[in-house]
Amino acid sequence: MKTLLKTFAFVNVLICTHGYAQNINVDSLLDAGSSEKNQSKKHFTEATFASTRLIDGHTVETTQGGVLDLKISHRFGRLNEGFYNMFGLDAASMRIGFDYGITNRLTIGGGRSTFEKQYDGFLKYKLLWQSEGERSMPLSVTMLTSVIYETDTSAVKAEKNIYIQPRTTDKLSFAGQLLIARKFSQGLSLQLMPTMVHKNIVDSITTPNDLFAIGAGARVRLSPRSNLNLEYYYQLPGYKLPGTYNTFSVGYEIETGGHVFELHVSNSTGMTERTVISENKGQWQAGDIHFGFNISRVFTVNKPTSTKL
Repeated sequence: MKTLLKTFAFVNVLICTHGYAQNINVDSLLDAGSSEKNQSKKHFTEATFASTRLIDGHTVETTQGGVLDLKISHRFGRLNEGFYNMFGLDAASMRIGFDYGITNRLTIGGGRSTFEKQYDGFLKYKLLWQSEGERSMPLSVTMLTSVIYETDTSAVKAEKNIYIQPRTTDKLSFAGQLLIARKFSQGLSLQLMPTMVHKNIVDSITTPNDLFAIGAGARVRLSPRSNLNLEYYYQLPGYKLPGTYNTFSVGYEIETGGHVFELHVSNSTGMTERTVISENKGQWQAGDIHFGFNISRVFTVNKPTSTKL
């Protein structure tokens, strides 16, 4: 009887040990499979920049589908105007506009600037989206095309040296940009912006209608809610209008929930692609520096029926 009990106990130990070993193997296989599955998922990079604008120019960010983004930009006069004009605070120009996300990749928008009484509209599409995992993508690439219509007839005449009433087509200009960016870490994002500006009319036959420039931008995170933004546009030799200078801007950006608020300084008076990139007449070394601010506020207008990108 004792021998039988010992044999039964030994068999039980073997069964339990075998079962435990099987459980370990199954759990290990499940964990390994889950890990491989997680690695195969595609994770899109979010918040390469805090807003769809860096300072004056666009970023690779597009407005989420069904979201309306209200933009207000304010640019005061030059600091070298002195105390009488309160270092430029007595004079100001502004732009108010809206961006709307048709999808998470496609955005349309437009605005009105008091500087030269300009209207602008644009179409923006995120072609590539930085991601990790299956078929990872190292960069984000967004295409932008915009049109600017200038309604200040006197400014058009002065700029183009014409003395007759400008035609509607004379007041039109266009811009195309390829925005290429990478978020290297939570603290650093960099962007390049090859740009072409086309003007329907110029002041002489020796002045090209197509002007080329390349921009560079950076976002450096200073705290969980604030960033340092830098933006520079270099006009390529042979495509730089006489009396114009490259635009350089520095901004301090604060994220506050649904708002993004930015304080900045720039040597550009205008706030559209044409005026910032190809028509800037301010020099930093001469004190032609403008203080300004940007405000972005988003509103959910239409909740998307699909979460697909």
